Amino acid sequence: MRKENLVTAKSREPTAPLTRARAAAFRASGQLPPLKAPIPQTQKRNLRGNSKGTDLDENNNHAPGDACLQHKRRAVFQDITNNCCTGSYRNCLNATKIQAKNRKSTNKGQIQVSKVAPSVALERPQFQAGSKTNILQEKVEVEPKSKEVISSIDLKESVPLLLSIIKEHGLYDHQLEFRSSGVPSHLQSSPKIVKDGPLGDMILSSNPEVLDIDADYKEPQSCSVYAPEIYNHLRVAELARRPSPNYMKTIQHDITQSMRGILVDWLVEVAEEYNLVPDTLYLTVHLIDSFLTQNYIERQRLQLLGITCMLISSKYEEICAPHVEELCLITDNTYTRKEVLELEIRVLKYFGFQVFAPTAKTFLRRSLRAAVASYKTPSLEMEYLANYLAELTLIDNGFLDFLPSMIAASAVFLARWTLDQSSHPWNPTLEHYTSYKASDLKYTVLAMQDLQLNTDCCPLSAIRMKYRQQKFKSVAALSSPKLLETLF
Repeated sequence: MRKENLVTAKSREPTAPLTRARAAAFRASGQLPPLKAPIPQTQKRNLRGNSKGTDLDENNNHAPGDACLQHKRRAVFQDITNNCCTGSYRNCLNATKIQAKNRKSTNKGQIQVSKVAPSVALERPQFQAGSKTNILQEKVEVEPKSKEVISSIDLKESVPLLLSIIKEHGLYDHQLEFRSSGVPSHLQSSPKIVKDGPLGDMILSSNPEVLDIDADYKEPQSCSVYAPEIYNHLRVAELARRPSPNYMKTIQHDITQSMRGILVDWLVEVAEEYNLVPDTLYLTVHLIDSFLTQNYIERQRLQLLGITCMLISSKYEEICAPHVEELCLITDNTYTRKEVLELEIRVLKYFGFQVFAPTAKTFLRRSLRAAVASYKTPSLEMEYLANYLAELTLIDNGFLDFLPSMIAASAVFLARWTLDQSSHPWNPTLEHYTSYKASDLKYTVLAMQDLQLNTDCCPLSAIRMKYRQQKFKSVAALSSPKLLETLF
């Protein structure tokens, strides 16, 4: 049997590659197909290198012949849709590309930017029948455009729109900050432009006489960028947290206005004894008046309310607040530590732990900043005098009729008039930043001048003695001439 196999093998000669027709003929005759001739080494290398192309090309006539002895190959199906739908496939790709461009333009906030771009050749595979590589190269030409940035926003329409929005929300026009590059010159001529602002060029005011008091935006402690918004918020808060001016007649029947004045005069001495900041004193008086607006207090506990409110204010304003025992000691131990803490809990629950409120001292800083804007050197005398006049209003219960911002503006008005009668004490800068005209301050300034001249012969002298010191330039000794009607 072995011999027969050897004879049969020797008798077989190399034949042509086995095709489908020959395989069908052998299958019909019942004979075995002839053996495959050995493949030379060079042909093996070519087959190995072109294996990928051979698998993809179904019409390759140089493939090895014996299908029975070869490894099983992956089936290759011809995509006939590529032959008849080549144009539609291209249209689908173009539609997808257009949608992607539309999305990008939408995300950019409708700002169209054109850049110079060279011609770009994009290659995209396409399957076509009868092609050996099945790749279609399509070149898309991108035309060069201008280097200028073209904005789709109409600046002539956008700038008046922004100004109208600011006026609608009650904001000052100097709060608007935007880049003025590209704005027409006739739109830039009316407002005053502050160059190189923190967020670009800033619009200050349409009045050229108004000075910019927030020009030192590079100083972080001045909060120049946020100062207008902060004081707009404080102007709203002073209305919401305003104590009732007539609580002495409606709620309190055991204490009088003179008792309240004596308490405040004593608290001024306590604040000076412990070197407390002025904000602590102003907040203390505010808490007292606000608590007395709806809570009845006997006269024996009025001083207890005073030191309790000062304790709360010190915890809010001071770095090192006085201890409870120190405040009890300063009352000559009239009240115990337990009583102070119990009343502190009651006061905090009444305010809901919202103890802050804008006071006259809060607005006085802004008003003084606007008052010295035209000065070449800071005027400490005017600053001390304005603070002295504002503190005098703490003793008089009648000044609860006026807002803290109006009291601060009136203090600056009277201080400027006291130091200099050669010019008008009010100017466009002060009117712009305080939002008060001179006529709005008439009654407040007249009442404040009565306190300055002490026309009522008030015996309470703690504030006057405090500002007679040399460190305050003895501003309490100054007196102002009679105010003229023409000033208002």
